[in-house]
Amino acid sequence: MTLSSNHLKLLISPIIFLGFILLASQSNAQYATKSSPAFDSKIRNIDGVAAVVNTGYVTRKEIDDRIATLQKHGTKLPDQENLRKVILDRLIIEKIQLQNAEQEGIKITNKELDKIISDIATKNKLSVAEFKAKVTASGITFNRYREMLREDITVSRYREREVEGKIKISDAEIDNFISERNRAIGSGAAARSASAAKGQPEEIDVAQIFIPVEPNAGAGSQAEAKKKAEALLRDAKGDTDFMQLGAMAAKDNPRIKFQDLGYRPADRLPQLFFEAVRNTGSGQVANAVVKSPAGFHVLKVMDRRAMVQAANAQQASAPTEASSATPQNIMITQTLSRHILLKNRPGLSDQDAERRLQGYRDQVRAKTADFGELAKKYSEDGSASNGGNLGWMGPGDLVPEFEMAMNRLQIGEVSNPVKSEFGWHLIQVLERREAQLTVEKQREFARAAIRERKFEQAYQDWIRELRDTATVKILNVDDAATSSPR
Repeated sequence: MTLSSNHLKLLISPIIFLGFILLASQSNAQYATKSSPAFDSKIRNIDGVAAVVNTGYVTRKEIDDRIATLQKHGTKLPDQENLRKVILDRLIIEKIQLQNAEQEGIKITNKELDKIISDIATKNKLSVAEFKAKVTASGITFNRYREMLREDITVSRYREREVEGKIKISDAEIDNFISERNRAIGSGAAARSASAAKGQPEEIDVAQIFIPVEPNAGAGSQAEAKKKAEALLRDAKGDTDFMQLGAMAAKDNPRIKFQDLGYRPADRLPQLFFEAVRNTGSGQVANAVVKSPAGFHVLKVMDRRAMVQAANAQQASAPTEASSATPQNIMITQTLSRHILLKNRPGLSDQDAERRLQGYRDQVRAKTADFGELAKKYSEDGSASNGGNLGWMGPGDLVPEFEMAMNRLQIGEVSNPVKSEFGWHLIQVLERREAQLTVEKQREFARAAIRERKFEQAYQDWIRELRDTATVKILNVDDAATSSPR
């Protein structure tokens, strides 16, 4: 079993399978009142209701339960002062989606749900009875788990039909993505445009990885986003494809954006960006993370060229573009590695998992134990029987945290414990080699990366439309269910 984003989904704790308890990205939805005074007078006396959503409602207890579940599973939460509003907004969106899905006739039958649960149990190497016991041990009744799973699948199918099915990607978009990516991978002065002479106008091709921060986010959220941006900046300064780094970061967190802005004169670049890259050469990363009102930006100058050269290039674009667009295989570095995985599960804290893996690392370094034998004995995934060996992996084949840690290792070196969404890993690199990335594989990667970018924008537009067209009345968001309404 490899650590690809798809394959490792089988390792995730069944209690959080399909993400039904994960906190989605924060929304800026406005808490608008769209109801009549007569309607208001009827609903204000409903005990425990936080919001009325079309013909349904969200209770204060639902907010309490969602917060408790997220806290239990260690999910990073917004600042306390905004927490209940953020959770309520998520629940409102979920309620609207479920209502719309029901109106559209999207339903999950009991028979279909039983089959899905059986498949989840099988993928986690459990019988259905063992799986039920595991769910119950987590503090939730199995009936409640079934209904939450049913709702999550219903929403997923509705979203897939309304958003994913409408995303179109043209061959031209794929060609442009590959062209930009190959240019970024290429190095050397011969591959770059001629620089502008002193005082001569120039165009700058800047790419960015953007980590957004909500305008009302507290100091904790700001610090976390900055820390993530600075980590990406460090990786970008290494021997890493900048656009691929952005794609991996976006896989990990769909709110993160990456894009190549293309050639622009200085006056068409955001002033903050121009100041950050003013003295940055072609192929170089800006020295520091850029902070804007929207979040943090990691910038790279892909190329700089004289305005005169740009005009000449446009005049001769036909033969040049035909040449540069010719499909060709490119060389990539593949890594052979192995790992020991301790999966996320109730009863195993991060501290315990990290301590155990650090102990295994110390044994390997002291040559008192063999990494492969430790993996066979202790690793909790399908690679254990093979000594943790993951086979040859190329860029983008692994989850981002794992791949970034692996890329920093020398051959034979063992990493410190690494946390991913699937648990804690100890990684050892066995070998590296150069291999060809075929045109077909390049197009697969490009299509996936473009879809990732388009989906996030299309999804956010869809969510805003759902929220704007719904009738929502906020009654009481600040009080917990156990407290008296104000």
